[in-house]
Amino acid sequence: MRYQDIHLLQHLIEHSARILPGRTALTLGADSLDYAGLAGLVERFAAGALRLGLARQERVAVFLAKGFEHVAACFGTASAGGVFVPLNPLLKPEQVAYILRDCNVKMLVTSSIRYDQLKSALADCPDLREVVLIDGQPGAPRVAGVNEHRWSEVIAAAEPAPACHRVIDSDMVAILYTSGSTGKPKGVVLSHRNMVTGAKSVASYLGNSEGDTILSALPLSFDAGFSQLTTAFLVGARVVLLNYLTAQEVVTVMAKEKVTGLTGVPPLWMQLAQIEWPAEAAASLRYFANTGGKMPRPTLDALRAKAPTAKPYLMYGLTEAFRSTYLPPEEVDRRPDSIGKAIPNAEILVLDDDGQPCGPNQPGELVHRGPLVSLGYWNDVAKTAERFKPLPGREGGLVLPEMAVFSGDTVRMDEDGFLYFVSRRDEMIKTSGYRVSPTEIEEILYATQVVAEVAAFGIEHATLGQAIAVVAWPKADAEVTVASLQALCRQRLPAYMVPSRIELVTEALPRNPNGKIDRKLLAERLQQTQELTA
Repeated sequence: MRYQDIHLLQHLIEHSARILPGRTALTLGADSLDYAGLAGLVERFAAGALRLGLARQERVAVFLAKGFEHVAACFGTASAGGVFVPLNPLLKPEQVAYILRDCNVKMLVTSSIRYDQLKSALADCPDLREVVLIDGQPGAPRVAGVNEHRWSEVIAAAEPAPACHRVIDSDMVAILYTSGSTGKPKGVVLSHRNMVTGAKSVASYLGNSEGDTILSALPLSFDAGFSQLTTAFLVGARVVLLNYLTAQEVVTVMAKEKVTGLTGVPPLWMQLAQIEWPAEAAASLRYFANTGGKMPRPTLDALRAKAPTAKPYLMYGLTEAFRSTYLPPEEVDRRPDSIGKAIPNAEILVLDDDGQPCGPNQPGELVHRGPLVSLGYWNDVAKTAERFKPLPGREGGLVLPEMAVFSGDTVRMDEDGFLYFVSRRDEMIKTSGYRVSPTEIEEILYATQVVAEVAAFGIEHATLGQAIAVVAWPKADAEVTVASLQALCRQRLPAYMVPSRIELVTEALPRNPNGKIDRKLLAERLQQTQELTA
């Protein structure tokens, strides 16, 4: 099997198992699994799922910390012809139950402890029929209508399994749920083609090869997190699975495992930039990549100082289209604030409200076209129609118009075609007739070098529409007060962008399940405090 013969998600593992059977595919702590072993585990889970009655395109949810079973359940579901739904292990039972109901999950793979915590919420999940526990025995009481199975029994080849369901590359293979920062989580439906094309595109510009060791630090429920698996499996690289609690654990594992590639979101990079790295961690690192938001310039500078031989890749993506842009490392010094240009096999447009191309440096909406555009939102025609639309004026005579994804993000493109993130449209602060980017305020505050983490957002105001609020966590060695931070803002920002309220906290800011700073939660807390004291 050659790269061009890889059409379905499970082919990524099958391909590497065929040419590199003894090479390590996964490492977790002291345990490792080679490609032949991983391919066998995927095949056995697929057979077990079919024996349990998994029908074509039925959903299998995976609610686990990272581990061999997690990976095998996802790829095994794909191999069987089903659709996997990876759930962030930080979700609460009610959040898990919502997703299980929303996409009609038939089978759940989890641990005995997690299952016991979920039971009270599963009564409202009528489609759930099978639960597979990777460890131990299910405790009492049983959930009505649900059959419970042990992982070891499911993957045992006790009897022949039915043939895998026939699927093609345009069939759905996964549903990834967004973090729900603007409402209930939405299930983004991905096809085999989306995920395989994404793996080929990203691996090509990152230069991934069988010699790489990629650290899996992001949740597998996050598109960028799962892509650490797909890009590695495409080329036969090794993935180190890590369920970490502190940034120090990350750099320790980087040093121990001689990690060559790490992708993270800005909050993780901010933490890593503030701690000491073992010399081995920097020595082995070939590249580091950022996604999920703009990396502050001081953080980028600190990381480059810690790992001077590693190439930085600044990327932009959205779950609805996986990955859209990247900035080549050779452009970082010239354009450190840019998110780059389109990744291979994608076209990125900047359109105004009338659907017309924007001029140089004119802000507009980022629109992504190409094979990475997902199949829409599960069971939500209205929201799908808002984001997935035909491109205005493009080939109007086509019987089947091409669909593009309208990101909702405001960007601008310079004269050389490089893109710059401005803000999410639904996070723009509207104050006194101005539209203010929270990202721009945060960048100014990070540049002061006195805050470790900061979030800007709008809160309701009777006369302004929205007032600008900031929550900041000062650096440990910085002497910061509300008054001093307000003064710095006045020095660096126009009057209409100066925050009217600043709160200082003594710990890291809250994250949503994908590891991004949760602006919505902070805004709700501050709004409630304001109402109570009004």
